[in-house]
Amino acid sequence: MSDVAAEAVRAGHAHEEHRDYEGAKLGMWLFLFSECMLFGGLFVLYAMYRADHPRAFSAGGGHMDALLGVANTLVLLTGSFAVASSITALQRGRRKLAMGLVGTTILTGVAFMIVKAVEWSGHIRQGYFPHSHLLQGKPGEQLFFSLYYVMTGLHGVHVIAGIAVLTAALVLMARGKVTQEHFVFLENAALYWHLVDIIWIFLLPLFYLAA
Repeated sequence: MSDVAAEAVRAGHAHEEHRDYEGAKLGMWLFLFSECMLFGGLFVLYAMYRADHPRAFSAGGGHMDALLGVANTLVLLTGSFAVASSITALQRGRRKLAMGLVGTTILTGVAFMIVKAVEWSGHIRQGYFPHSHLLQGKPGEQLFFSLYYVMTGLHGVHVIAGIAVLTAALVLMARGKVTQEHFVFLENAALYWHLVDIIWIFLLPLFYLAA
């Protein structure tokens, strides 16, 4: 193959990689938009029910542990900072540091879910869940806790998905598939984690600071 032909092939590959990168980024942003629409609908539903039952929602918020909610917020923010830093580290060729930072984010996700599991189990033991004997005849608080379990549960599913995606990114980095030159998978994983973080920041005042 002549030098001219070889250069054309290399140029074609570079153009294809650039197009794939842009496509991957666009696809991720479209996916994130659809997720925002999903939670946006739930936020509107919450606002409607709270307008109908302001005192009941305030009473429901009084059963939440605001300290745990704030602590979990700090946990997620730490994870977001770590995964954002991992991209910079990888771009600078510091692969081991990038892997350590991604691992840190994964651990923050696990810690978040452990706290949520403890919190949920505590509420259930105390009888604060839909159709429990403590909430009989209290439709407003029934709605509050129904939305609480649905919205925080759905968010928890997204946290688990984020952990899985970041774990995949970590494996790909270890195998040399996500590199200093090809880091779009890690970048998209970080964007997803940032979305998880932002959603929680909205959930915090709706439930934990609702009293």
